[in-house]
Amino acid sequence: MKALNIGPYTIEHPVMLAPMAGVTDRPFRQLCRSLGASYAVSEMLSCDLSLLKTAKTQYRMNHDGEPGPIAVQIAGSDPKQLALAAQLNVDHGAQIIDINMGCPQKKVAKKNCGSALMSNPELVADICHHVVNSVNVPVTLKTRLGTDEEHKNIIEIAQLAEQAGITALFIHGRTKAQKYRGHSEYELIAAAKQQIKIPVIANGDIDSPEKARWVLDKTQCDAIMIGRAAQGNPWIFGQIKTFLQSGQILAKPSTKEITQVMYKHIENLHDFYGPITGCRIARKHIKWFLKGLNLDPIARTLMTIDNAEEQLLFIHQNILQKVA
Repeated sequence: MKALNIGPYTIEHPVMLAPMAGVTDRPFRQLCRSLGASYAVSEMLSCDLSLLKTAKTQYRMNHDGEPGPIAVQIAGSDPKQLALAAQLNVDHGAQIIDINMGCPQKKVAKKNCGSALMSNPELVADICHHVVNSVNVPVTLKTRLGTDEEHKNIIEIAQLAEQAGITALFIHGRTKAQKYRGHSEYELIAAAKQQIKIPVIANGDIDSPEKARWVLDKTQCDAIMIGRAAQGNPWIFGQIKTFLQSGQILAKPSTKEITQVMYKHIENLHDFYGPITGCRIARKHIKWFLKGLNLDPIARTLMTIDNAEEQLLFIHQNILQKVA
């Protein structure tokens, strides 16, 4: 298991947290890093600078107390606006800028952002050039395989990115049209890896230590990124890291550990967002953490609580005290 470099930054091991809008906020990034993720990228930030003062953007730009390197993902379709957004985020402490060309969501794609950009290689190259030349920190790129089954152009995009000065390429193994349906296709990720010299990181459907090992062998990539499999299971990073190092399969966390970590994470969400927003955002994390623990009635009740103190008190009385 090797370290890898993104510009001047050495990433200790190849098990990374993928950026996910609405999920990988600062509390979740900190949780995953504490449990073994070597690297984490922020939720995507729009390059529309008029949104800077919105609460959502302010939360997404908050990296207080995070371990470095601080990687910030930006999204947009105008090369000059993206360059300005990159400069602004570097001024606010970003040490790596990541360009989003992987998001498949309709509201993003209809603005010709995210994975929709892959239909226009010339614009992709222009964006990469502008952003790389606008900042003095490494710039990475997150993509998919292409826009649809008939237009899988990741090899061309990978070559253009490298030529533009991109320092690492993150590839999700689906097309824009697939969104999160079907299965990731690793053959094209492997083919792209063979064509360029910069680090390539594989993403998509990696949900176990064995699958991580298989994907690394199959693609010969420098690292992997874990996305949805980390929701409610941040222990997956340490499990994969240990397996890659020694072949050892770590025991799954106990119900007690899961619920204790969940409780602390909810406290962090309340502190970060404030009690009202934090309580609301905590619900999806509670659902993910409790999945498979045979606590369905308790989980259903927790979805109805809209007070932060009551949320924590209910968990303490109905879960923590019973599994202690």
